[in-house]
Amino acid sequence: MAFATIDVTKGITGTIATANLPTIPVTKGGTGLTSGTTGQFLKFTGSTAVASSTLGTVGKILQVKAKMSGGSNTNINNSSFQTPINSNYYLEITPTTVGNTIICLGGMDTNSETMGVYYHIKFCVSTDGGSNYGDITNSETSYQYLTGATRYEQNGNYLNGSHTVANTNAHRFSFMALSGNGTTGFYANGRASITLFEVAQ
Repeated sequence: MAFATIDVTKGITGTIATANLPTIPVTKGGTGLTSGTTGQFLKFTGSTAVASSTLGTVGKILQVKAKMSGGSNTNINNSSFQTPINSNYYLEITPTTVGNTIICLGGMDTNSETMGVYYHIKFCVSTDGGSNYGDITNSETSYQYLTGATRYEQNGNYLNGSHTVANTNAHRFSFMALSGNGTTGFYANGRASITLFEVAQ
C-alpha cells in the first residue's frame, strides 16, 4: 500500500478547525484546560493537574493603623504591672476575621531619676472597650536597670509583638509597665507610638 507524502519545504496552506485541535495535557507541556476564570491564575492542584485559582489571602495585610502621640504622662512606682499604663493612650483596630494575627509595633519614652530603679514595658489589649486589659498572645518586653547615673531619659523602648484574634470586637492596644526600686515616668504625650497590622491567616 502506497503512502502519500507532503513536502513541507513547499509550504502548507489552510487552517484546522478549533474543534479538531486536541487539548494538550500537563504531561506534554500543556494545561489540560479548555477554559478558565477571569481574574484568576493557573495553579498546580496535583503533580499532573493545573486549575484556575484565586491568589488567596493568607499573609495578606488587610489593614494598618498608626498612632504617634496622645494621652498623658504617667509615673509608676510599683513592681507589679500597671495595665494599661494610661487608659487614655491606646490604638483601636477592629479585626475582619477570627484567627487573623495583629502585628504590634511601637514604643514609649521613659524617664528614670532613681539609682537602682528598673522597669518593664509590654503590649496589652482590651476587647471590651477598655474595661479589662490583658496580655497579647506574644509580646517582647522592653526593660532597663538604671545604675551609674542619676537620671536617664530615652525614647529607645521599641517593642514588637503579635496577637491572635479570638473575636471581631474592637481591639484596643496599649502598653503595660512596672517600675521597681523607684519611680519611672512614662511619656505618652508626643513621645509614644503604636502601629498595628492585621494579617490574614
